[in-house]
Amino acid sequence: MIIGIPKEIKNNEFRVGLTPSLVNGLTRQGHSVLVEKNAGAQIGFVDAQYQEAGAQVIDQAKTLFTDAELIIKVKEPQPQECAMLHDDQVLFTYLHLAPDPVQTEALIQSKAICIAYETVTSSSGALPLLAPMSEVAGRRSIQAGATHLEKSKGGSGVLLGGIPGVVPAKVLILGAGVVGRHALQIAVGMGAHVSIMDRDLDRLRQIDAQYGNRVQTLFSDQRSIENAVRDIDLVIGAVLLPGGSAPKLVTEAMIKQMRAGSVLVDVAIDQGGCFETSRPTTHADPTYVEHGVIHYCVANMPGAVARTSTIGLTNATYPFIEQIANLGVMEALRLNSHLRNGLSVYKGQLTSAPVARAQKRSYVSIDDALLQPELVEVCD
Repeated sequence: MIIGIPKEIKNNEFRVGLTPSLVNGLTRQGHSVLVEKNAGAQIGFVDAQYQEAGAQVIDQAKTLFTDAELIIKVKEPQPQECAMLHDDQVLFTYLHLAPDPVQTEALIQSKAICIAYETVTSSSGALPLLAPMSEVAGRRSIQAGATHLEKSKGGSGVLLGGIPGVVPAKVLILGAGVVGRHALQIAVGMGAHVSIMDRDLDRLRQIDAQYGNRVQTLFSDQRSIENAVRDIDLVIGAVLLPGGSAPKLVTEAMIKQMRAGSVLVDVAIDQGGCFETSRPTTHADPTYVEHGVIHYCVANMPGAVARTSTIGLTNATYPFIEQIANLGVMEALRLNSHLRNGLSVYKGQLTSAPVARAQKRSYVSIDDALLQPELVEVCD
């Protein structure tokens, strides 16, 4: 199979779809790998390393998109990339379609087969390709929040961990999934006064058993959130509805009641955000102020630590990439139900129910899409 790895073009996105060592694993199995020039150069994966791994370095993205059968990316394709996708081509990357009808329509029009990292599952029901970036984003959320609490960044001038004789900052984490638990670990380690909310009591019990009275665990409901945010220095939005739009847990009315200089970090912004006043920002311009509250809503938070993120992500994606390359996409989808759960757009049809609900679109179930007559012949 011909596999293409384009250079990411989203603002301040330096991650790359595969490392040279993993490219070598594919070329050793007889696959052709095309890597766009300087795709990984910003994080120390230079063209010469890809060439040593057996890849061909391509000067122009258009050539790569034209020739590759399988496109491996990190972030959702930008409009000019969507325009280069073509019939029967396979795109494997993060998509986050629910809040993005423009991208959804572009992928439908491309007639490509689009598989989303964030909805591929594991036998335990987890999201193994989302998990490594959720771990990074959770940890970085506390770093970003602590930085923007500083007065020079417009914050209230509070040190997250305090000092002897001065109380630490109060941190509220909404969601006790992967993002929330990793944010919790860093916040506790930095000495903050931490509360975490979730509706899953088993998760809260696990956190209580691990941290004891160092962390306050709270059942999440609107009244509890409203009461909690009034006196909080830093709120981390860490909720997830797989494939769907994030629920708006913190309303604009609640934000108006928060102290000036407090900080919101919305890790759920890729799925539309969980604060009512959230809108996507970039690493180049990461924050804005609404009702005196600093909003940090960078849509590719792990991109700030791009080398760590690339290695963590590609370690998780590689087995699926290898399976697609060795078996072909149809056989891989047929045999691997977890990969099949990631199928979002198939040859001009939306196949994701959560995206369809979020955008009020029609869709075709994955099973029905894969049972079209021409596909039955391929699967047989």
